[in-house]
Amino acid sequence: MTDASDDSFPGDGFPDDAFHVFDTTLRDGAQREGINLTVADKLTIARHLDDYGVGFIEGGWPGANPRDTEFFQRARDELDLRHARLVAFGATRKAGVRVEEDPQVAALLESGAPVITLVAKSHVRHVELALRTTPEENLAMVRDTVAHLRAHGRRVFLDCEHFFDGYALDADYAKRVVRTASEAGADVVVLCDTNGGMVPAQITAVVRTVLADTGARLGVHAQDDTGCAVANTLAAVDAGATHVQCTANGYGERVGNANLFPVVAALELKYGRRVLPEGKLAETTRISHAIAEVVNLIPSTHQPYVGVSAFAHKAGLHASAIKVDPDLYQHIDPALVGNSMRMLVSDMAGRASIELKARELGIDLGGDRELVGRVVERVKERELAGYTYEAADASFELLLREEAAGRPLRYFRVESWRAIVEDRPDGTHANEATVKLWAKGERILATAEGNGPVNALDRALRVGLERIYPQLAGMELVDYKVRILEGRLGTGSITRVLVSTSDGQGEWSTVGVAENVIAASWQALDDAYVYGLMRAGVQPQEPQGSQDA
Repeated sequence: MTDASDDSFPGDGFPDDAFHVFDTTLRDGAQREGINLTVADKLTIARHLDDYGVGFIEGGWPGANPRDTEFFQRARDELDLRHARLVAFGATRKAGVRVEEDPQVAALLESGAPVITLVAKSHVRHVELALRTTPEENLAMVRDTVAHLRAHGRRVFLDCEHFFDGYALDADYAKRVVRTASEAGADVVVLCDTNGGMVPAQITAVVRTVLADTGARLGVHAQDDTGCAVANTLAAVDAGATHVQCTANGYGERVGNANLFPVVAALELKYGRRVLPEGKLAETTRISHAIAEVVNLIPSTHQPYVGVSAFAHKAGLHASAIKVDPDLYQHIDPALVGNSMRMLVSDMAGRASIELKARELGIDLGGDRELVGRVVERVKERELAGYTYEAADASFELLLREEAAGRPLRYFRVESWRAIVEDRPDGTHANEATVKLWAKGERILATAEGNGPVNALDRALRVGLERIYPQLAGMELVDYKVRILEGRLGTGSITRVLVSTSDGQGEWSTVGVAENVIAASWQALDDAYVYGLMRAGVQPQEPQGSQDA
């Protein structure tokens, strides 16, 4: 970690100090329900954020809890930040306590962080009810603490908590807090929408007025309770703010904070403002997903810019236009943020969708309109029966390749399978499956047990085939979803199963549909292993009479 006495800023390759991208994932983002970061997690996320090129990383509140104190201790030896400055968060001195004697203020200095963010009250009712002090003493607390930290060589930002609500109640006092902090030496005064209740027009009006009336350098911290955090952040920039506080993937308490990645992408691509080091914007998707892995949350598929569905196209009308020019239905080139365009195949698909998907998969259809027509009709028929190919790319690719080749891709032929669930007197259950199949001229009988009938079938298939196809040993089922589709056949219901499989290098999804869950699961498993073998480069077997494939 950079020593606090190092005044060089920002890191090598960073644009300049005129605009700040400030990340608070490790503090405010960690307050999201379901996130519980270890010190090691925080160090890992800090490295990802620094690699992305943010200017500031708020690491937590040293002295407030042992975990954050340990983080700053370890950061000194274990973090070698190239672009960012580490920030310690804390409060102004307590009412009636000399700043030199406040242990919390001392802990901020002891953290070794070169930058300190102080939180202060700017809402007069909070001053009186929460701090139980006077408005004048609150101003003195701000003045004393900022000046004290500045005298010790620290750069200081001040977060005005509940600023916009406080401004609505008493604008003059809210602005006095801003002036006091700025005059005492705070580099930036951050206006916080702590309750997340503002909308862009309100943010713009207040920021513009406060900037004109105080002359302070302003920043913004927006919560997302109205769903406007990103828009509110950009509205503040429009009004003159030059410091934005965000969290990775919008993590934060209640519904979250302004999402770092859409804010940065908008600033660079829509505003033309360079806020990351050269070439780092293309790392946006990778960094977003890497941080999601650390916090153990599934990346949002529909997140702007970085979600796997952000540039996914389903409607045939869209596909026809994209075939002519991708920009007709995309606001940016997805490669700019490290993402990619995807064509979804469904019952909405037309010829253009199939042709674009084939191109995406590297399959040459040779301009065969009859082939494309057959694929379109087959997809629509199967989707009507309950299949879904937009969520099962692997099953669609097998369908497409089989139509193009004029025959199924076969590595084995199943003679029969069965799954048995035994209810035992002691209340436990036993699950056993048997498969009979042919592969490379050999008849195979395999039996296995599992923790459920589908797991038993999966194991039996592996037991039977791994000797002949050792590539299967590296594959595992990583997700399994069942949905009951009522009334699709006019009577009763049918079952759709989606299976996700991994070989350690990537994942693929397959689909099965049948009147019972075991049969549907078998179809999805069959596709999963056929696709996995094809992906591994194993050549399909030529038919050999009626007993092999």
